[in-house]
Amino acid sequence: MEKLRCVIMRGGTSKGVFFHENELPYDLEKRKEVLLRVMGSPDKRQIDGLGGADILTSKVVIIAPPSRKDADVDYIFGQVGITEPEIDFSLICGNLSSAVAPFAIDEGLVRAKEPITKVRIYCPNVDRYLTSEVRVKDGKTVYEGDFRIDGVPGTGSKISLDYSGTAGLITGKLLPTGNRKDIVDIKELGKIEVSIIDASTVVAFIKAAEIGLKGDESPIDIEKEKDLIDLLENIKIACAELANLTGRSPLLPMIAVVQKPVSWVNFVTGKKMKIENVDILSKIYASGMMHKAYPVTGCVATGAAARMKGTVVNEIISEKGKKDDTLIIGHFSGTIPIKAKGSEIDDEFKLEKAIVYRTARRIMEGYVYI
Repeated sequence: MEKLRCVIMRGGTSKGVFFHENELPYDLEKRKEVLLRVMGSPDKRQIDGLGGADILTSKVVIIAPPSRKDADVDYIFGQVGITEPEIDFSLICGNLSSAVAPFAIDEGLVRAKEPITKVRIYCPNVDRYLTSEVRVKDGKTVYEGDFRIDGVPGTGSKISLDYSGTAGLITGKLLPTGNRKDIVDIKELGKIEVSIIDASTVVAFIKAAEIGLKGDESPIDIEKEKDLIDLLENIKIACAELANLTGRSPLLPMIAVVQKPVSWVNFVTGKKMKIENVDILSKIYASGMMHKAYPVTGCVATGAAARMKGTVVNEIISEKGKKDDTLIIGHFSGTIPIKAKGSEIDDEFKLEKAIVYRTARRIMEGYVYI
């Protein structure tokens, strides 16, 4: 057997296996083969590897010294297929992005500067930059703190991530179709309105009422309805064709089912959520299943859509959400805030700010055997 040094880290509401680039084969096919073996894919339980049999935990991250002078570190993300022998390297994971700077600091790739270390992260596979700010002490990341995020028990040190440079990340355009709202014709449903936004990832937003959802459903409730999952998949396929995404990434676009806030129960804690301060309720469908929390990349796209007049999202958000810098999104596991700001210039929208706050934790370091 061979052994590879790795670190398991939680970033936001995701968990992944982190590697230094020089720990893995440079040949991309061999690298893919090794990483699939590490995670135990393909297998719906990933019982023979480190994967957690969920879209939130079947993830790998590769970190390297910067390939550009204006960056501190390179970051490559891979979404590992669970039942298929595939790894999608064409995306970034917003939640796991929050663990990149802590990993780089603790591994000595970035020099710590107290009390806050700013890390400029370059993502070579998508040719974009992220900026992260992390609290440090005695040359290491401070993980303990009083900041809480829904979907993760306990509290941690607040980590900021600025995604303002990720507009048009996948398609090259914030509005892949050129429109703030389009009509798609779904065989089982008829014609529905959709807004397709590319900011950090591509998300197609539809109204919950269009597919018969009320808002109080759990992810398990939805996944039990095979016809509903098939419908969401068909909507995804139609939106992929509309946005010219067919054949590019099997995950895209994500489908966000949005509506005005109603009473719902936190999927993780079982507690009833207060809706007074929530600006929009959203559920994400991706990779054949419902996202149990809310992807940060999806959060960025939601924030951008909320600031653009004429989108499905902007029509739904509360008046408070339209006025405040911070938009509060309600999801299965609670809420997630995003500071989003943009400007309209000659009928074109420019995303100027997209800041999300997360926590991270270094869980384990050691060797994985293959």
